Amino acid sequence: MSIRQTLETRSNNTCELCASTDALHLYTIPPSLHDTVANTILACKTCIDQIRGEVDMDVNHWRCLNDSMWSEHVAVQIMAWRVLQRLRNAGWPKDLLDMMYLDDEALALARATGEHEDESDKIIHRDVNGVVLNTGDSVVLIKDLKVKGTSMVAKQGTAVRNIRLDRDNETYIEGKVGAQQIVIITDYVKKT
Repeated sequence: MSIRQTLETRSNNTCELCASTDALHLYTIPPSLHDTVANTILACKTCIDQIRGEVDMDVNHWRCLNDSMWSEHVAVQIMAWRVLQRLRNAGWPKDLLDMMYLDDEALALARATGEHEDESDKIIHRDVNGVVLNTGDSVVLIKDLKVKGTSMVAKQGTAVRNIRLDRDNETYIEGKVGAQQIVIITDYVKKT
């Protein structure tokens, strides 16, 4: 059974966050590099667009998290926690966060993208042109890069998909070039 079929069965063909049945898509929670049932949810376009920041967050849309935060599936719990963290200044999301419980491993995964940090404390990663990079973005190398510890050279123009951000250093990102997982300095990439 495919991941999509498993998630459709698990969610009864509804968005696992808001219970909508319209325009459902798979969404892999960052910073995961590969889709699995454990790190992917079935979500509607409305939820995904707001999570990715493609449209403004509609606080009232997310009142649905009052139900979905209690899901038995860790990926759904993590996404509910992250969205509630983004909205915590609206009042009612803070109350839901106070009631929510994640075990230590799930909480560590939930915090991996820094949703719980204040905007002033967040490290912002930018490409060579100053464009903000986010976990899951795709970038292109703008020059040939030698990969330390190997004889490999990552060539200019190589696409690096589904990047992860280093939470401690704004100039480092991680991604796969070929089969090799490498750390790349943001001064040598351009967001696609």
